[in-house]
Amino acid sequence: MRLILVVIIAYLIGSIPFGYLIVRARGGGDVREIGSGGTGATNVSRRAGKGAGIFTLVLDALKGALAVIMVKSISIPANNDWLIAAAAVVVLVGHIFPIWLAFRGGKGVATGAGVFLALAPPAVLCAAVIFVAVVWWRKMISLGSIAGAVTIPVYVGVAQYSTPLFTASFVGALLIVFAHRGNIARIWHGTESRISDLKR
Repeated sequence: MRLILVVIIAYLIGSIPFGYLIVRARGGGDVREIGSGGTGATNVSRRAGKGAGIFTLVLDALKGALAVIMVKSISIPANNDWLIAAAAVVVLVGHIFPIWLAFRGGKGVATGAGVFLALAPPAVLCAAVIFVAVVWWRKMISLGSIAGAVTIPVYVGVAQYSTPLFTASFVGALLIVFAHRGNIARIWHGTESRISDLKR
């Protein structure tokens, strides 16, 4: 019963479409109609400016952290780590597949960062370094995001965190990579947007 409750609450938290709502409130229409088609910070920046993009980034990260902190704050016996892992994965599912937007949401990067800032901060620091390096090298936020997402389970595994946490990080990375499947196709064909496109 607790697992069902955690899954429902984490999903609903994750499915709050902050980017979509911010762009709508600023008269920018449906943010999913441009760029990568997501509701994340990068796409919001394209439609409503960098300030709105940063605001979206912060809110998306906060909801990821909130989902796991909520479970961590509950006193539960030995299965607590698996419940936290479930919340970590499901809040990402909610962000990527929000019920309110016909299951078309964001890519999960900021929400994933929020999740692991609450669970394994050093992993996020390593992912941020990789993200910055890849973006500086290739000038593609999507590629940096994918590389950063993959870095987290690698770090969690090498640092020998718990099995539930490694499982959550691995599944979370798979979800983020899956959400970037369109970007991956465009990278492969050489048509992916670069940082300079945000300034247009």
